[in-house]
Amino acid sequence: MPRRGLPLRLLNTPAWPEQEPTWRAAKPSLIAAALKRAQARPAGNWFVLAASNEVPATRPFGRTIAGVEVVAWRGTDGTLHAAPGSCPHLGAPLCQAAVHGGKLLCRWHGLALGAAGFPGWQPFPAHDDGVLAWVRLDSVGGEQPLPEPVLPQRPAAGALSAVATVIGRCEPEDVLANRLDPWHGAWFHPYSFANLRVVSAPERDEEEDRFLVEVTFKLGGRVGVPVLAAFTCPEPRTVVMHIVEGEGAGSVVETHATPLGPGRTAVIEATIAHSDRPGFRFARAAAPVVRPVMRWAAQRLWRDDLDYAERRYALRRTGRFPG
Repeated sequence: MPRRGLPLRLLNTPAWPEQEPTWRAAKPSLIAAALKRAQARPAGNWFVLAASNEVPATRPFGRTIAGVEVVAWRGTDGTLHAAPGSCPHLGAPLCQAAVHGGKLLCRWHGLALGAAGFPGWQPFPAHDDGVLAWVRLDSVGGEQPLPEPVLPQRPAAGALSAVATVIGRCEPEDVLANRLDPWHGAWFHPYSFANLRVVSAPERDEEEDRFLVEVTFKLGGRVGVPVLAAFTCPEPRTVVMHIVEGEGAGSVVETHATPLGPGRTAVIEATIAHSDRPGFRFARAAAPVVRPVMRWAAQRLWRDDLDYAERRYALRRTGRFPG
């Protein structure tokens, strides 16, 4: 994989219908086994709520997670807080409250609610990792609680991050199953991927349960950037892609699947880009312009991949899924 000089490569790929079929390698049993192992890993009852910057200091953020209405806000020191989204007085939606003095001020009758709680209204544990905001819902997760979320390894300081959110009619397992099938990349997303080859896949419960994939990210026309990427599941609602060789080595794409309610899931994907090239500092300096492009690229892929996940969910519901 190129690490010095210009990272771009001219693509030498066959036409889409003439590329090598991947259906034999994409064994349903292999994907199902990897999904089952991922679902058995502990999450400590933590769920991704939103991007960190979606919870500003000036207003609350609300989202229903697994049927639980949650409101998040920040204290005067910027600390993230989360709590039930319904006011304990008469049920007003606290996502519409004002934030004043580090507390939620209900717009119906002025009840101030803060991190100390109120009779019948107790905050949830919350965690801000600098990219994503998390909430711990012990009544939903049903696991042994963990003090913090299970986070993958991320690039050191100096990375550039962007978070995209899309919502689909599926369940978290359908999102994970999509990412645990890397063989579909060049077939289903020919505008983004080329020369995709799965180097290794976990045939059994190995110590290092990962998919290793060679792939070229297409930049337009016949130009692309080849990388070696590893896909792993650190917990049951997350798939992580690490760039292990090639341009941007150390960069991460975290795909988090947050259940909203029956048959509805939010895909919250964090792209955390890193490069040791001196010119990367210009990308960081242009972050306000670069981040929307990063989000657009993620949402473009997920418009297709949600079709994949929603189709899988619909087949499972009716007992027609062949896997």
